[in-house]
Amino acid sequence: MSRTSCYWFYGLPGLPLAALGLPLYIYLPTFYAEQLGLGLAAVGTALLIARVTDVISDPLIGFLSDWLPLPSRRKWLMAIATPLLIIAILALFIPPADSGFYWLLMWSLLVYLAWSLLTLPYTAWGAELSNDYDRRSMITASRESFVLLGTLVAAGLPLMIGTGSDEPGEALAVLAQFLAFLLPITVILCLWKVPEPNRRSDAIDFWSGLTLLKENRLFSRLLFAYFMNGIANGLPATLFLLFVSYVLVIPEQFGLLLSAYFISGLIGLPIGIKLAQRYSKHRIWGISMLWAVIIFAWAPTLGAGDFVPFLIICILSGLSLGIDMALPASIQADVIDLDSARGGGQRSGFFFGLWGMATKLSLALAVGIAFPLLTLFGFDTQNLSTENNLFALSALYGLLPIPFKLIAAWTIWQFPLDRAEHKALQQQLN
Repeated sequence: MSRTSCYWFYGLPGLPLAALGLPLYIYLPTFYAEQLGLGLAAVGTALLIARVTDVISDPLIGFLSDWLPLPSRRKWLMAIATPLLIIAILALFIPPADSGFYWLLMWSLLVYLAWSLLTLPYTAWGAELSNDYDRRSMITASRESFVLLGTLVAAGLPLMIGTGSDEPGEALAVLAQFLAFLLPITVILCLWKVPEPNRRSDAIDFWSGLTLLKENRLFSRLLFAYFMNGIANGLPATLFLLFVSYVLVIPEQFGLLLSAYFISGLIGLPIGIKLAQRYSKHRIWGISMLWAVIIFAWAPTLGAGDFVPFLIICILSGLSLGIDMALPASIQADVIDLDSARGGGQRSGFFFGLWGMATKLSLALAVGIAFPLLTLFGFDTQNLSTENNLFALSALYGLLPIPFKLIAAWTIWQFPLDRAEHKALQQQLN
């Protein structure tokens, strides 16, 4: 099998894994709070407990996937996690009519646990498929292309069969059956067609590894840039529906605008990968963030009915989306090589566990920043009597992400681990 087809088989599970995210965050809370009658407070409490547990467990699961004294240890964890995840999805998305707080809590905990048990070895495996600086970008691009496709499928499938956000229970049932069908097929193809390289050396113990991690300044720098960029991306994602509904006053165009953004991300991804192969990954990622800043800065100038200008903003800013998803993970794989060269063994799972924790914390912080500030500035969907209310929403949506993006771009711009440095590092490892 050619390397290219091998990488595409590797990317396949990204589709159902991405399709799981949207119903979990969009449909599930409304379904349990309203249709099953648990109420917002109970649903919020159960999901908060599950998410906090999920954040804490990521580094531990990553460490486990490195430590397992088995050949094909990544594959074994994925094979175990897949049926657990399917069972948990079906129970959580298609519950009995009398399901209560503890049903939601128990199955949410299992969904998040199985999801991490599957995704962390999966992403760590991708970092180990190649030692080549540029080929790693192709691998992450394959995975993130399917992630973008999965997000589009999750958004469009319920609408295609006649259900939507006003029927969250029906949408969840459809997506649960879709995931139960597609997830095992894609995982089996991936496990069958893609080899798992043998790790180069045994991982060191947990505490010694933490000491070594503190000395890895490049990882800290990359993680900080990724975290800042995550907050910048999380703020408009959190406020997108409010902005479209109350500033632009075109809530019926929500799906079209979101689809345009993700499709544009699919288009921009191969362009970014080609540029990264000609120049350095960190520079192209930095330019991509600056591009998003320039485009997004126009969003606060829009008002009611400005569908076409905002569609253009979605398309142009979406070009950086795939680059944002693929290149940081590719750079992360290079940084893991630095840890290996200094005696850390092959700790891809642990590093991506910390990566996952940063992802979830940045999204949580985005929500924690956006909604309290909206309240502070007097925004209230029941009382939009002044223009100041809408300007506060516009500013938080379009302007507040900019300083976070600029900090991330500045942090990564002079990143020293470029193609030449990575080649020297590989020679040292070999």
